[in-house]
Amino acid sequence: MIWIFIFFMNIGIDIRTLMDARYSGVSLYTLELVQALCRYGSKNNYRLFCNAFRSRDGRPPRFDYPNVSVTDTKYPNKLLNYGYFKIGKRPKLDRLLKTDVFFMPHINFVAFSRGARYVVTVHDLSFLRYPYFFTLRQNLWHRALNVKKLLQHAAAVIAVSEHTKRDVIELCRIPEKKVHVIYSGINERYHPLSAESSEARRVRSAYALPERFMLYLGNIEPRKNIESIIEAYSLYRKKNPQSDVKLVIAGSSAWKHGVVHAVARASGFFADIHFLDYVAEADKTALYSLAELFVFPSFYEGFGFPPLEAAACGTPVITSNVAALPEIAGGFALLIDPHNVAGLSEAINEVLNDKNLQQNMRERGLNHEQKFSWEKCAREVVKVFENLNSIY
Repeated sequence: MIWIFIFFMNIGIDIRTLMDARYSGVSLYTLELVQALCRYGSKNNYRLFCNAFRSRDGRPPRFDYPNVSVTDTKYPNKLLNYGYFKIGKRPKLDRLLKTDVFFMPHINFVAFSRGARYVVTVHDLSFLRYPYFFTLRQNLWHRALNVKKLLQHAAAVIAVSEHTKRDVIELCRIPEKKVHVIYSGINERYHPLSAESSEARRVRSAYALPERFMLYLGNIEPRKNIESIIEAYSLYRKKNPQSDVKLVIAGSSAWKHGVVHAVARASGFFADIHFLDYVAEADKTALYSLAELFVFPSFYEGFGFPPLEAAACGTPVITSNVAALPEIAGGFALLIDPHNVAGLSEAINEVLNDKNLQQNMRERGLNHEQKFSWEKCAREVVKVFENLNSIY
């Protein structure tokens, strides 16, 4: 008689970020990774945790897999956190979901029983490295999270880049052997679209996009260095007075967004600078594809989805030579010093005036994005879970 033992784990996952009305990079990471885990880690049971009075606008999304269940405590986050600080009582998630391992796709308030095993993904530690990029309220929030203690007590930490791993080790004093670098993936919906396709025409009309434009897409906040984009664009236009290339700045307005608008008004080219609000995920592929150039001179990124997404759509990319961006985009992007506006302007001028360079950058971008797969990400995350199960 042959005995076959099938080992599986009950894995809890915090999906509270999927209740957000507008998805951030962290929200998309959670959504894509959970879907991939359900597909490629199907021998395990996934017990998803969220909390809200009621679902809205399809939040959280449905996960129609036989190995998935969702627990909703029906308490909004603010009330849950208030209870934690005022009376020290919150549901112990490992007990509530009866998990072998609990996975946090991002840093958040949680409560576990003593000895519970949990794994945390760290996307970046910008709030520790550069607190001046954040409001007082945001800094107080991050302090209340007690990130160092959270990571020190974790059974394992997943860093989305080697750069983030170094920050985790240095800033939080986490042993290197406990930190695993697992790159995020990129959704297959990002691919080049012809400007004549019905989808591209729909998006151009919906957002009143100019015929020719360079693009920034991301939150409008100090860390993203958008003022430098505007100043560099102004220098480019002065050097190329006949150019009809406009500048499109797309993304949600965050802290100090008024400064960005003020710089645009003072640039001398305000009429050629188009501000879009939040762009729906379904529209981003066409937006990237229609742009002649994507510019992303951020001061700090732990990973950086937008340059990858733009490259996957066949759009040349200029990005920063700091933090994780060279690691993620160095194989296809033109790297610049984010503090050097003149250098950024020269790079813009070089790309927009050199068709051969544009084609070379497109080809490198389309080849490079194959390195980032959600299937690969999910399989490596499952290995982290399984290794913990074999240790304990």
